[in-house]
This record gives sequence, structure tokens and C-alpha cells, in this order.
Amino acid sequence: MLKNKSIIVTGVGKGLGFDLVNSIISYGGFVYGITRSRSDLKKFKNIKNCKIFIGDVKDTKILKNIFKHSDKSKNIINGFVNNAGQRQRKKFRKISRKQIKNLFDVNFFSIFENMQLFSNYLIVKKKPGSIVNIGSIVGENGFSELSGYASSKTALIGLTKSFSVEMANYNIRANLVNPGFVKTSYFKKFKQKKKLYRWTISRIPQKRWGEPKEVSNLICFLLSELSDYINGATINIDGGWTAS
Repeated sequence: MLKNKSIIVTGVGKGLGFDLVNSIISYGGFVYGITRSRSDLKKFKNIKNCKIFIGDVKDTKILKNIFKHSDKSKNIINGFVNNAGQRQRKKFRKISRKQIKNLFDVNFFSIFENMQLFSNYLIVKKKPGSIVNIGSIVGENGFSELSGYASSKTALIGLTKSFSVEMANYNIRANLVNPGFVKTSYFKKFKQKKKLYRWTISRIPQKRWGEPKEVSNLICFLLSELSDYINGATINIDGGWTAS
């Protein structure tokens, strides 16, 4: 599905990002991964067809270095997954201006800049491309103590839709994937909160949390040519949560 395609993925150090690297490679693709922690490098020691860069997604120098590397290896980048994000659970009345700004710097402004840089890269190369932004069902539903996080994810809906319309003439697509409750890095700790965990299960029609692989498969499909006519879509993958 992704044979001969190269994809940039942010936040590859754990959870969905790490699973996505393996999924892209299994479908024949090559991954340029970005993670903040140097200790994450050991996870990729025995994984072929990927190159990991250390740095913060807010630093545009990382992307520029990846573009230089791809040019040097004559390896055109076809897709971009904005996966890196920051969670915040805090009472609305207690969120400071600095805290909400820091949250948006990671969850929105870094993605905005990444999309600018990547679309310019594709336009110069005269190549098509696909961007997948990772949002959350929190961006479409009300959740207590998640107003800051929800706001940053809701902003991605407007960004993705408007970008997809403007860039369609260049054959550059963008779609938004909103995962529900998925067994990523925070699952074990969350499950210990038995009452809260049981509540989430009661709200999900399929009565279970999703597997990272299920989300990764959707993202890989959206990165591939099989989804060429899907553009500007917001896709919830949540076991039926938003439908109920």
C-alpha cells in the first residue's frame, strides 16, 4: 500500500507514533521519524527502513534537515503525519494564559508550520502528497477539565478543511483522524482508575478500547493512493462513541 513512499511522522517515541512507524514499514514505506528523547533511539535499533531525528516539533530546523537528507538520498517524501501532541487535564478556571499558549504551540502552531513547510516542499518538487493530522474525539465532544486540550484539537478541524481546499490544485491532500480511547502509552495508568475506566467502556458501543494497529491502518490508508479522493475529511475512529 505504501511501497516506494517516504513518510514523515512526528512523536514516534511511544504509543501510536511508534506503532505507526512499524505499520508504514510493513506496508512497504520508509519513515523519517521525529522524537524528543534520545533514549527512544534504542527502540529503533533493529528496525530497518527508518531514520529517526531528535528534536522538538516546534523547531522547524528539524524538518529542513529531513528535507536535506531526502534530497541527498534522492528520496522524495510523499506523506506527513502530525502525530506529536500534548495532553492537558486541568480545571478551566485554573488554566493560565502561559499554559494554554504552550499547549497550542505544540498541538496547533507546530502543525500549522509543518503543513506550510511540507506543502512548499511538495510544490517546489511538483509532487503530490498526503497529510494526516491526529486530533481527538475530545475536539468534537465536551469533556470536563479538557477545555484547553479540546480547543487545540478543534482548531485542527478548521485548519485541515481549509488547507485541503486551497491545496487541492497542487494535488496535496489533508485529512484529520480523531481517535477515541485507544490502548496507547497511557492505557495502563488509566485502567487503574477503575470507575473512570468502566465509564468509558459503558460509553463505547463496541465495549472496548481500540488497538493502536487499528488507528495505524486507517492512517496508512489515508497516506496511500487508495484514498486519493478523500480530502478534507474528519474521521472518528472510536468504536462508535461519537455516534452514540
